[in-house]
Formats: sequence, structure tokens, C-alpha cells
Amino acid sequence: MRNKAFALLIPAAMLLSACTTVEPVIKDNGPRTAPCVDGGPDSVAQQFYNLRIARPTQGLPDSTTLAKYRPYLSEHLYQTLLAASHETNAGSWRDGDLFSSLAQGPTEASVAVASTIPNRDARNIPLRVDLSRDGKKWQDEVLMIHEGTCWVVDDVRYAANVPHPDGGSLSQMLEHAKKK
Repeated sequence: MRNKAFALLIPAAMLLSACTTVEPVIKDNGPRTAPCVDGGPDSVAQQFYNLRIARPTQGLPDSTTLAKYRPYLSEHLYQTLLAASHETNAGSWRDGDLFSSLAQGPTEASVAVASTIPNRDARNIPLRVDLSRDGKKWQDEVLMIHEGTCWVVDDVRYAANVPHPDGGSLSQMLEHAKKK
């Protein structure tokens, strides 16, 4: 008797599971057509800061520099920076390092190690970055997102004690500049 009842429950459970749609908590950040950098979020972020320190730029990167940054940047951030570089409206936001709180930019950067990512469910991870220049030390936060099969920089939150004049993050600064 028990086996018959159990045998009837299996088809009923399968029928119910076929009718249920499960939506992921966090949607995918979309496909990626640009080249990727190998590594996890912390490794890619560290490689990005290493490139920035090796080849520092002030203000908005030109199209050649943006092409070098392309494998490290999300589609959205790349397109926003590209659009901003074509605008003729020059402002104070174009001066200084856009990717850190300190206008002169860092000479050293150390990205915090990302914790393990269970089942690759995470689509975005904020990572602390310890930055320094000429004895000054500060921390910023880089937002890494999973785009296609790549981890890329999507935003930088300026977390140093010195407030950034145009906002608390790179995306806010670019948005503020667009409204001018």
C-alpha cells in the first residue's frame, strides 16, 4: 500500500514542478561582446589598478586610453565614458584621476580578496581597494559585475575622507557632468 501511494506522489510532484517557474534573485548582467581579462573579480580589479598605475592619466581618458581599459570595464561604464569624452562641455570633473578619490591618483593599489562565490550566483561584488600616494593612504570601493563570462569594473565609489566635488562615485560624477 505504501509503495502505491509513493508511486502516485512522484508523477504529481513532477507535474507541479513543471508548472512552477523560478526566477533568479539577481538577473544576469547581460552578454559581453568585448574582450575579457582572465580571473575572478579581485584579480581583474587588481590588474585594472596595476594598468592605471603603470600608465596614469588625468581627467577623462581619451579614446586610445579607453580602448586599453575596455577589457576591464563594463559595457555601461565604457559607453558612458566614451560618450563623455565626445562632449564639448569641459568641466572640473575632467581634471584629476576619475578612478580614485585623490585627484593625483594612486601610485600603489591593493584590492581586497573576494570571498568565495557559492554556485557563481553573485552578479556584483563591491571590493575595497587600499590606495596610496606620497604617504597618503585611503580606501575606495570598486564595484565588479559579472558580464557574460567576465568580471568587469562597473563603478568606483569614492570613500576617502575628502569628499569628491561631483558625487560619491564615478557614475554619479559622470551623470552630474552630463546634466551641466
